[in-house]
Amino acid sequence: MSSDTIYALASGSGRAGVAVYRLSGADAGAALVQLTRRPLPESRKAVRARLWDSSDELIDDGLVLWFPAPASFTGEDVVELHLHGGRAVALALAEALGRLGLRPAEPGEFSRRAFLNGKLDLTQAEAMADLVEAETAAQRRQALRQMEGGLARLVEEWRSRLVSALAHLEAVIDFADDGIPDGLLERVEGEVAALADVLDSHLADNHRGERLRDGIHIAIIGAPNAGKSSLLNRLAGREAAIVSSTAGTTRDVIEVHLDLLGWPVVLADTAGLRQAACAVEAEGVRRALARAEAADLKLAVFDAGSEGAMVDAATLAVIDDATLVVVNKLDVAEAPLPETIAGRPAVLISARSGAGLDQLVDALGAAVAARFAVGGAPVLTRARHRRAVEEGVAALRRFNPGGAVELAAEDLRLAARALGRIGGRVEVDEVLDVIFHEFCIGK
Repeated sequence: MSSDTIYALASGSGRAGVAVYRLSGADAGAALVQLTRRPLPESRKAVRARLWDSSDELIDDGLVLWFPAPASFTGEDVVELHLHGGRAVALALAEALGRLGLRPAEPGEFSRRAFLNGKLDLTQAEAMADLVEAETAAQRRQALRQMEGGLARLVEEWRSRLVSALAHLEAVIDFADDGIPDGLLERVEGEVAALADVLDSHLADNHRGERLRDGIHIAIIGAPNAGKSSLLNRLAGREAAIVSSTAGTTRDVIEVHLDLLGWPVVLADTAGLRQAACAVEAEGVRRALARAEAADLKLAVFDAGSEGAMVDAATLAVIDDATLVVVNKLDVAEAPLPETIAGRPAVLISARSGAGLDQLVDALGAAVAARFAVGGAPVLTRARHRRAVEEGVAALRRFNPGGAVELAAEDLRLAARALGRIGGRVEVDEVLDVIFHEFCIGK
């Protein structure tokens, strides 16, 4: 049999569960016949069968499914084997498939074949990888939406508009001597400008898609001993940061990854903001301010048990519209606590007892949702999508039919080519290896 037929463990749950193996290629059906010693089953129907190796030793008793091309995931003949998840079964099956001439799949090879056979485009293939890696509900929803072709359809709509504009411009070039309808160039110019504005609006989306894939960054800032590390530990549900009454204990940024009400969050504990006592602490303060500047959201923590903490100038200086104000140590506060600080509502908590933590989590989740909830048109989810759209916009902004019409047409072709790279509508061999090698084996 041909080594172009591949196999892999598509999914499995170990010794106690079921392992699903997938075979794809021209010889997948022949391999199934050899393994089961019986004709191919009815397509797309699970059938119980025994599997044998070449020495007539029983490998396992399980379910097999047959998906003839082109109605399969890869567009090739595909076989699925639902077997017991034990190691001995896996080893015996791999040995039997090897003797039949099948080879193990490379990472992402099933999805790559599906792409090459027109079963999905690059954005859908990437979404499949994102779904496998999804850790939160928001990541799962975004990946599923892209798998269903939302982004692919949007990009193809943009590209179709470009192709239409280019066709009109080519008509101006090719039939200039035959007379061109009045206002044609003006209509093309208006369409190109409108499309450039649409692309710009998608670029100005606060990187929502990428943020959901990689995690939304939240920095905890405040004076030394305000309870930042205790708050981090409470939200993380573990002792991620050292907690001490000694001021300046936290010198570097400490990160934890959280599922915050379904949102992927990277929460960072930072050094206390104050006039540093030494060079090491000064570097910690510098890093804290840099992290606060780069963060998507900030938690500004004030110490309710410290006299004068509410006018902590260093913390007040970094409060902006992306800041939630937190007043900590509610359990030791003696004076009435403010409802607002720097004009922003204050959430009163005790990181030690847990009081007010539910309200803080709800407020933080609402703030994240307000900034990063994905609604309406599909979003760009990867840096390569964004680069392609940026290239497209640059070409459209250069478009000038009042000059050399041929150069204007070339700008439209460049823009269409850039957008085509998002879904794989142009030659993209140089990026395929990078994209599909991010996949796990069996996808």
